Amino acid sequence: MGILHVELRHLRYFLVVAEERHITRAAARLGLQQPPLSQQIHALENELGTKLFTRLPRGVELTPAGEGFLEEARAVLSGVERATVRARAAAMGQRGRISIGLTTSASLHRGVTRTLRAYADSHAAVSLDLHANSAAGLTEALLRGGVQVAVIRAAVARPADLIFKELARENMLMALPAGHHLVSRTASGANAPIPLRALAVERLILVRRHAAPGMYSNVVDACHKAGFEPLIIAEVEQMLTSINLVAAGVGISLVPASIREIQLEGIVYCPVLNAPSLVAPLTLVYRRGEARPFVTDFIELSRKLAKDEHSD
Repeated sequence: MGILHVELRHLRYFLVVAEERHITRAAARLGLQQPPLSQQIHALENELGTKLFTRLPRGVELTPAGEGFLEEARAVLSGVERATVRARAAAMGQRGRISIGLTTSASLHRGVTRTLRAYADSHAAVSLDLHANSAAGLTEALLRGGVQVAVIRAAVARPADLIFKELARENMLMALPAGHHLVSRTASGANAPIPLRALAVERLILVRRHAAPGMYSNVVDACHKAGFEPLIIAEVEQMLTSINLVAAGVGISLVPASIREIQLEGIVYCPVLNAPSLVAPLTLVYRRGEARPFVTDFIELSRKLAKDEHSD
């Protein structure tokens, strides 16, 4: 006598009865007749040496022992399900390790987080090795095999050995210190848009040209179109550093809209007015000829979710 003699089907039967609080409804859900289900529950109780349910005129309720057993039964069944997924994935050749490179702002994009979650759910046997770096750093890492796929913003360069696929585009925002004179509110209480021209006499903080030349050039070109030469007082390696400097009151930065997920004290995000060219792409990068199934699955999932999101 003991828990080692309890079968998985007994746990599943118990769980359904506990959820339905009714033997007949549970039997219907399981595709069984009521008497055999009752017999199985009795057998489980006999094996455990304790009552799991109290019989009521119109159903059943868990005893204290049943409440305690419910949590453990769920944990066991959940573990079995995970093990099954891993075994099936391994049988399909999906076991492995995928190295994914992400820039700071790309990692905050809703499409990227959805892709990572969906990939992890469908590839339980593949471990995720995430690397944070600049677009330039990730491009170099792809070429030397340090990462297998990357999501960046604008392409730094386009080596022939790599494939670049644009997944999405999003507007850029101004990141300003809270209390800055350019910050105002609309009637609805939202942060009012600020004309790009208003930055002509302001100090700008940008991600360094060599780290993200595409984004850097996009900002500088937009400023030139607005009729002024930007006053760049700081260049940084990572966008997160620029956000920290803005929060400290050092200057203003222009960032992809996804960055507003970083809600630091002392920083405000505002839309940019009259700058239609000021957009931030989201780009998937991988090696030409990539054929490993767990990598190509990530590539296809990224493109599919990006397409679905664009069509919403």
